[in-house]
Amino acid sequence: MNFKKYKIILWSAGILILLFIGFFLYRMTQSESINSMMTIIMLLLGLVLGGLIAFLASKKMTAEPPVVTESSHTIAESMRKVFKVVSAEGHFNEIYNYEETTKLFNFIPSKKKALVIVQAKILVGYDFEKFQWEVDEQNRKVKLLNFPAPEILSTETDYKYYNIEEQFFNLFSKEDLAKIQQNGKRQVIEAAKKSHLPEVAAEQMRTLLTELLAGKNFFLENAGAISESKKFIDYQPSDKLIS
Repeated sequence: MNFKKYKIILWSAGILILLFIGFFLYRMTQSESINSMMTIIMLLLGLVLGGLIAFLASKKMTAEPPVVTESSHTIAESMRKVFKVVSAEGHFNEIYNYEETTKLFNFIPSKKKALVIVQAKILVGYDFEKFQWEVDEQNRKVKLLNFPAPEILSTETDYKYYNIEEQFFNLFSKEDLAKIQQNGKRQVIEAAKKSHLPEVAAEQMRTLLTELLAGKNFFLENAGAISESKKFIDYQPSDKLIS
């Protein structure tokens, strides 16, 4: 028998006892003797003491920690080999102000707004599967035929909400919070595209390839193609926000 059933039994027994004592007190008040008054007083004291004991017993039973059962199952959807290199890392703080105004009954304005600080770490690099080059074994040279632009390989975001204001008929929903996070993340990504991260990533990759080929006694013929490619490709986030 669980604690809930115990509590139901205790409260039922208490109600029955109260009804019995009430009826008994009513019958006793019909007599005017001293003994009957003393009996009433003793019954009242017993009632108070019994109620206190029942209350403490009920608190003790409900004070035990709850039993929590957890389970999880991990399923790997797919795996494949990739060759992606991170060549630049950027940290950004974006202040995102969200405000929405609606009209109740088409004439009563209702507003909700929130100020969100988006903190993000963005990793920028290259996907070597998109590289195309030509190797001249005789002259020990490598020529880049197609060198892709640097791209965002990973984003880690954290959201802190400030100055949240909402009204009773215009509350924030899960969809609103998800939209705020998506818009805030999109703004951070746009800021990263306009920052110096592409230049830093390109310079790091140029240094890496030059030194790597030099270790094999090869010369990178058109290293300038790396520096010229300082534009982010379209970012297609693979992760989806879940509120």
